[in-house]
Amino acid sequence: MFAATPDHTIEGRDGHLVGEAQVVSNINACTAMADVVRTTLGPRGMDKLIYDDKGNTTISNDGATIMKLLDIIHPAAKILVDIAKSQDSEVGDGTTTVVLLSGEFLKEAKPFIEDGVHPQNLIQSYRTASFLAINKIKDLAVSIEGKSLEEKKSLLAKCAATTLSSKLIGGEKEFFANMVVEAVLAIGNDDRLNLIGIKKG
Repeated sequence: MFAATPDHTIEGRDGHLVGEAQVVSNINACTAMADVVRTTLGPRGMDKLIYDDKGNTTISNDGATIMKLLDIIHPAAKILVDIAKSQDSEVGDGTTTVVLLSGEFLKEAKPFIEDGVHPQNLIQSYRTASFLAINKIKDLAVSIEGKSLEEKKSLLAKCAATTLSSKLIGGEKEFFANMVVEAVLAIGNDDRLNLIGIKKG
């Protein structure tokens, strides 16, 4: 049993939103979640101080850590937490970035949903855009095949340095980037990253 409200929002028997209104509500919740971690991204990213009901205080600029500590009720917003956790477990970095990208994709989709475009059409469009973006990246890719060892080291060090800009060691990123490259190249062709030891002080 459904009822139409004066503003044409459709409500179910239990008062919950359904259809387009529910999709827009989900997008708003996810956008709000993305805004929470937005300011933590980048070299000038700010830390967040989180105080929970048990009296524990946490200061962090890691997206996955922040989202784990938040008490999130909305089901759609919880999906963003799962995205951050998956990124953290699979890659170990980029948690804030994937949350922000997801939030931006949803924000861009919102006007189309409000205009009556079916979500399946939007999903298909995003898949097409992903395909085109991947092809463009392949066109711009620089191959290290056939290059000398020094050229390979230089290129790999530049790639590693870009990931250290927002870290605490950003001031010495060239030193640490070269250290990482040397460690990975020392493995040879075994491709076993577990051979690299990580010591935490």
